[in-house]
Amino acid sequence: MRILLINPNTTESVTTLVKRHVEAVAGDAATFVPATGRFGARYISTRASAAIAGHAALDAYASHGAGCDAVYLACFGDPGLLALREIADVPVVGMAEASCIEASRRGRFAIVTGGALWGPMLREFVGSIGLADKLAKVRTIAPTGGDIARNPDAALAALASACTACATDDGAEVVILGGAALAGLASRIQANVPVPVLCSVETGTRAVIAAAAKGLDSSPPPALESVGLGAELAKLLQQK
Repeated sequence: MRILLINPNTTESVTTLVKRHVEAVAGDAATFVPATGRFGARYISTRASAAIAGHAALDAYASHGAGCDAVYLACFGDPGLLALREIADVPVVGMAEASCIEASRRGRFAIVTGGALWGPMLREFVGSIGLADKLAKVRTIAPTGGDIARNPDAALAALASACTACATDDGAEVVILGGAALAGLASRIQANVPVPVLCSVETGTRAVIAAAAKGLDSSPPPALESVGLGAELAKLLQQK
């Protein structure tokens, strides 16, 4: 199976980091085709940057999606997820949605990530997928995902402390460590947290492999005339 791995951030090093971790999880089950956002924020941390990232994700699919059996939107917050599902003729899995669904199966869950502005954004996201009643808390630490990507060791203590507080103070039975830049850090802090810590990158990887194997039966949306879009995206939308 070939899976398109979209990082709608514009930082290539984050794409490389995520690709390394998804390949370790996938083994021989799938080949991942990486695509980094062609425009937008270096690291998504605000509503404006997330809105732009949704466009970048569509653009990446139009440019690189041919021949792929599924799409993995590897950005916690899943910018553009529903729009991708509308135009794609293969399954589309979002890192955040997949992680929240898996965590909710284990009980009340919390989310820990970097960047204060993600707090309300993620609470709204969890509500939008119908899991608000299973969410114990969203906790953020001051460093953004971009800061953590540059120096992950410096964030470990704060991440472990926030995850522990989710369990001891908020009643979470499982904690999601959310964010592409936090790939691989869940295993590094697990020994210091009293409940399971899920790596969002790894959880989403397992979900997209399962979705690719299952396939998709869907009808394309109507054709859309557009102005000013990238050539590949404009052509894809016109053909629908």
